Amino acid sequence: MTILSIDFEASCLPRHGRSFPIEVGLAGDGMTRSWLIRPHDAWAGWDWTAEAQALHGLTYAQVVQDGMPADVVLAQLVEAVAGRRVVADSLIDQYWLDTLAAAAGKPFPFVIDHIALVLDEHPVEEARIAAAVAIADRHCPTRHRAGSDARWLAMVIAHLSPTLAGSRLPVLAS
Repeated sequence: MTILSIDFEASCLPRHGRSFPIEVGLAGDGMTRSWLIRPHDAWAGWDWTAEAQALHGLTYAQVVQDGMPADVVLAQLVEAVAGRRVVADSLIDQYWLDTLAAAAGKPFPFVIDHIALVLDEHPVEEARIAAAVAIADRHCPTRHRAGSDARWLAMVIAHLSPTLAGSRLPVLAS
C-alpha cells in the first residue's frame, strides 16, 4: 500500500495553549499538496502565539484572508488520501486532523500513523535513516510549512523504501 505523509502547521504548540490547524500538507505518490485553513468560528478565543508564527511564517490575517473553510479543506484532503495509509512524524498531527474534522462537523476521516510504526514494520539501519534524512534535508530546505514538511517526510520514506512510497516518487541518490 502506498504511504502518504501529512503535516499540519498550527496556531500554537499545545504546551502554549489551545491550538487549531492553520495549514495541512500531504505528499507522496508523485504529488505534494497543501491547504491554508481559515480559522473556524468554533476556534474563536483559541491561542495564537508569536513563537508559532515565527516558525511557519504565516500571520493570522493571512490565514483568515487566504485560508479555505474547514469543511472544504477536509473534503479535499479526504479525496486526496483516497484510502491510502497516512503517516506523520509527530503524534500531534492526529489531534489537528480531529480538530479540523470536528469544525467541519464530520467524524475523523482516517488514522494518522507515526513514522516510527512504519519503521517498526519495515526495519532499516540507523545509518540508512540518517542518509535518508540528509537527502531530504538537502532537497527540502524550507521547513515548517505543511507542504514542504510533508514532502520532506515523503522523501525520507522514498529513500528508505521505494515500494512503500509509491512508484512515482523518485528515490534520490545521495
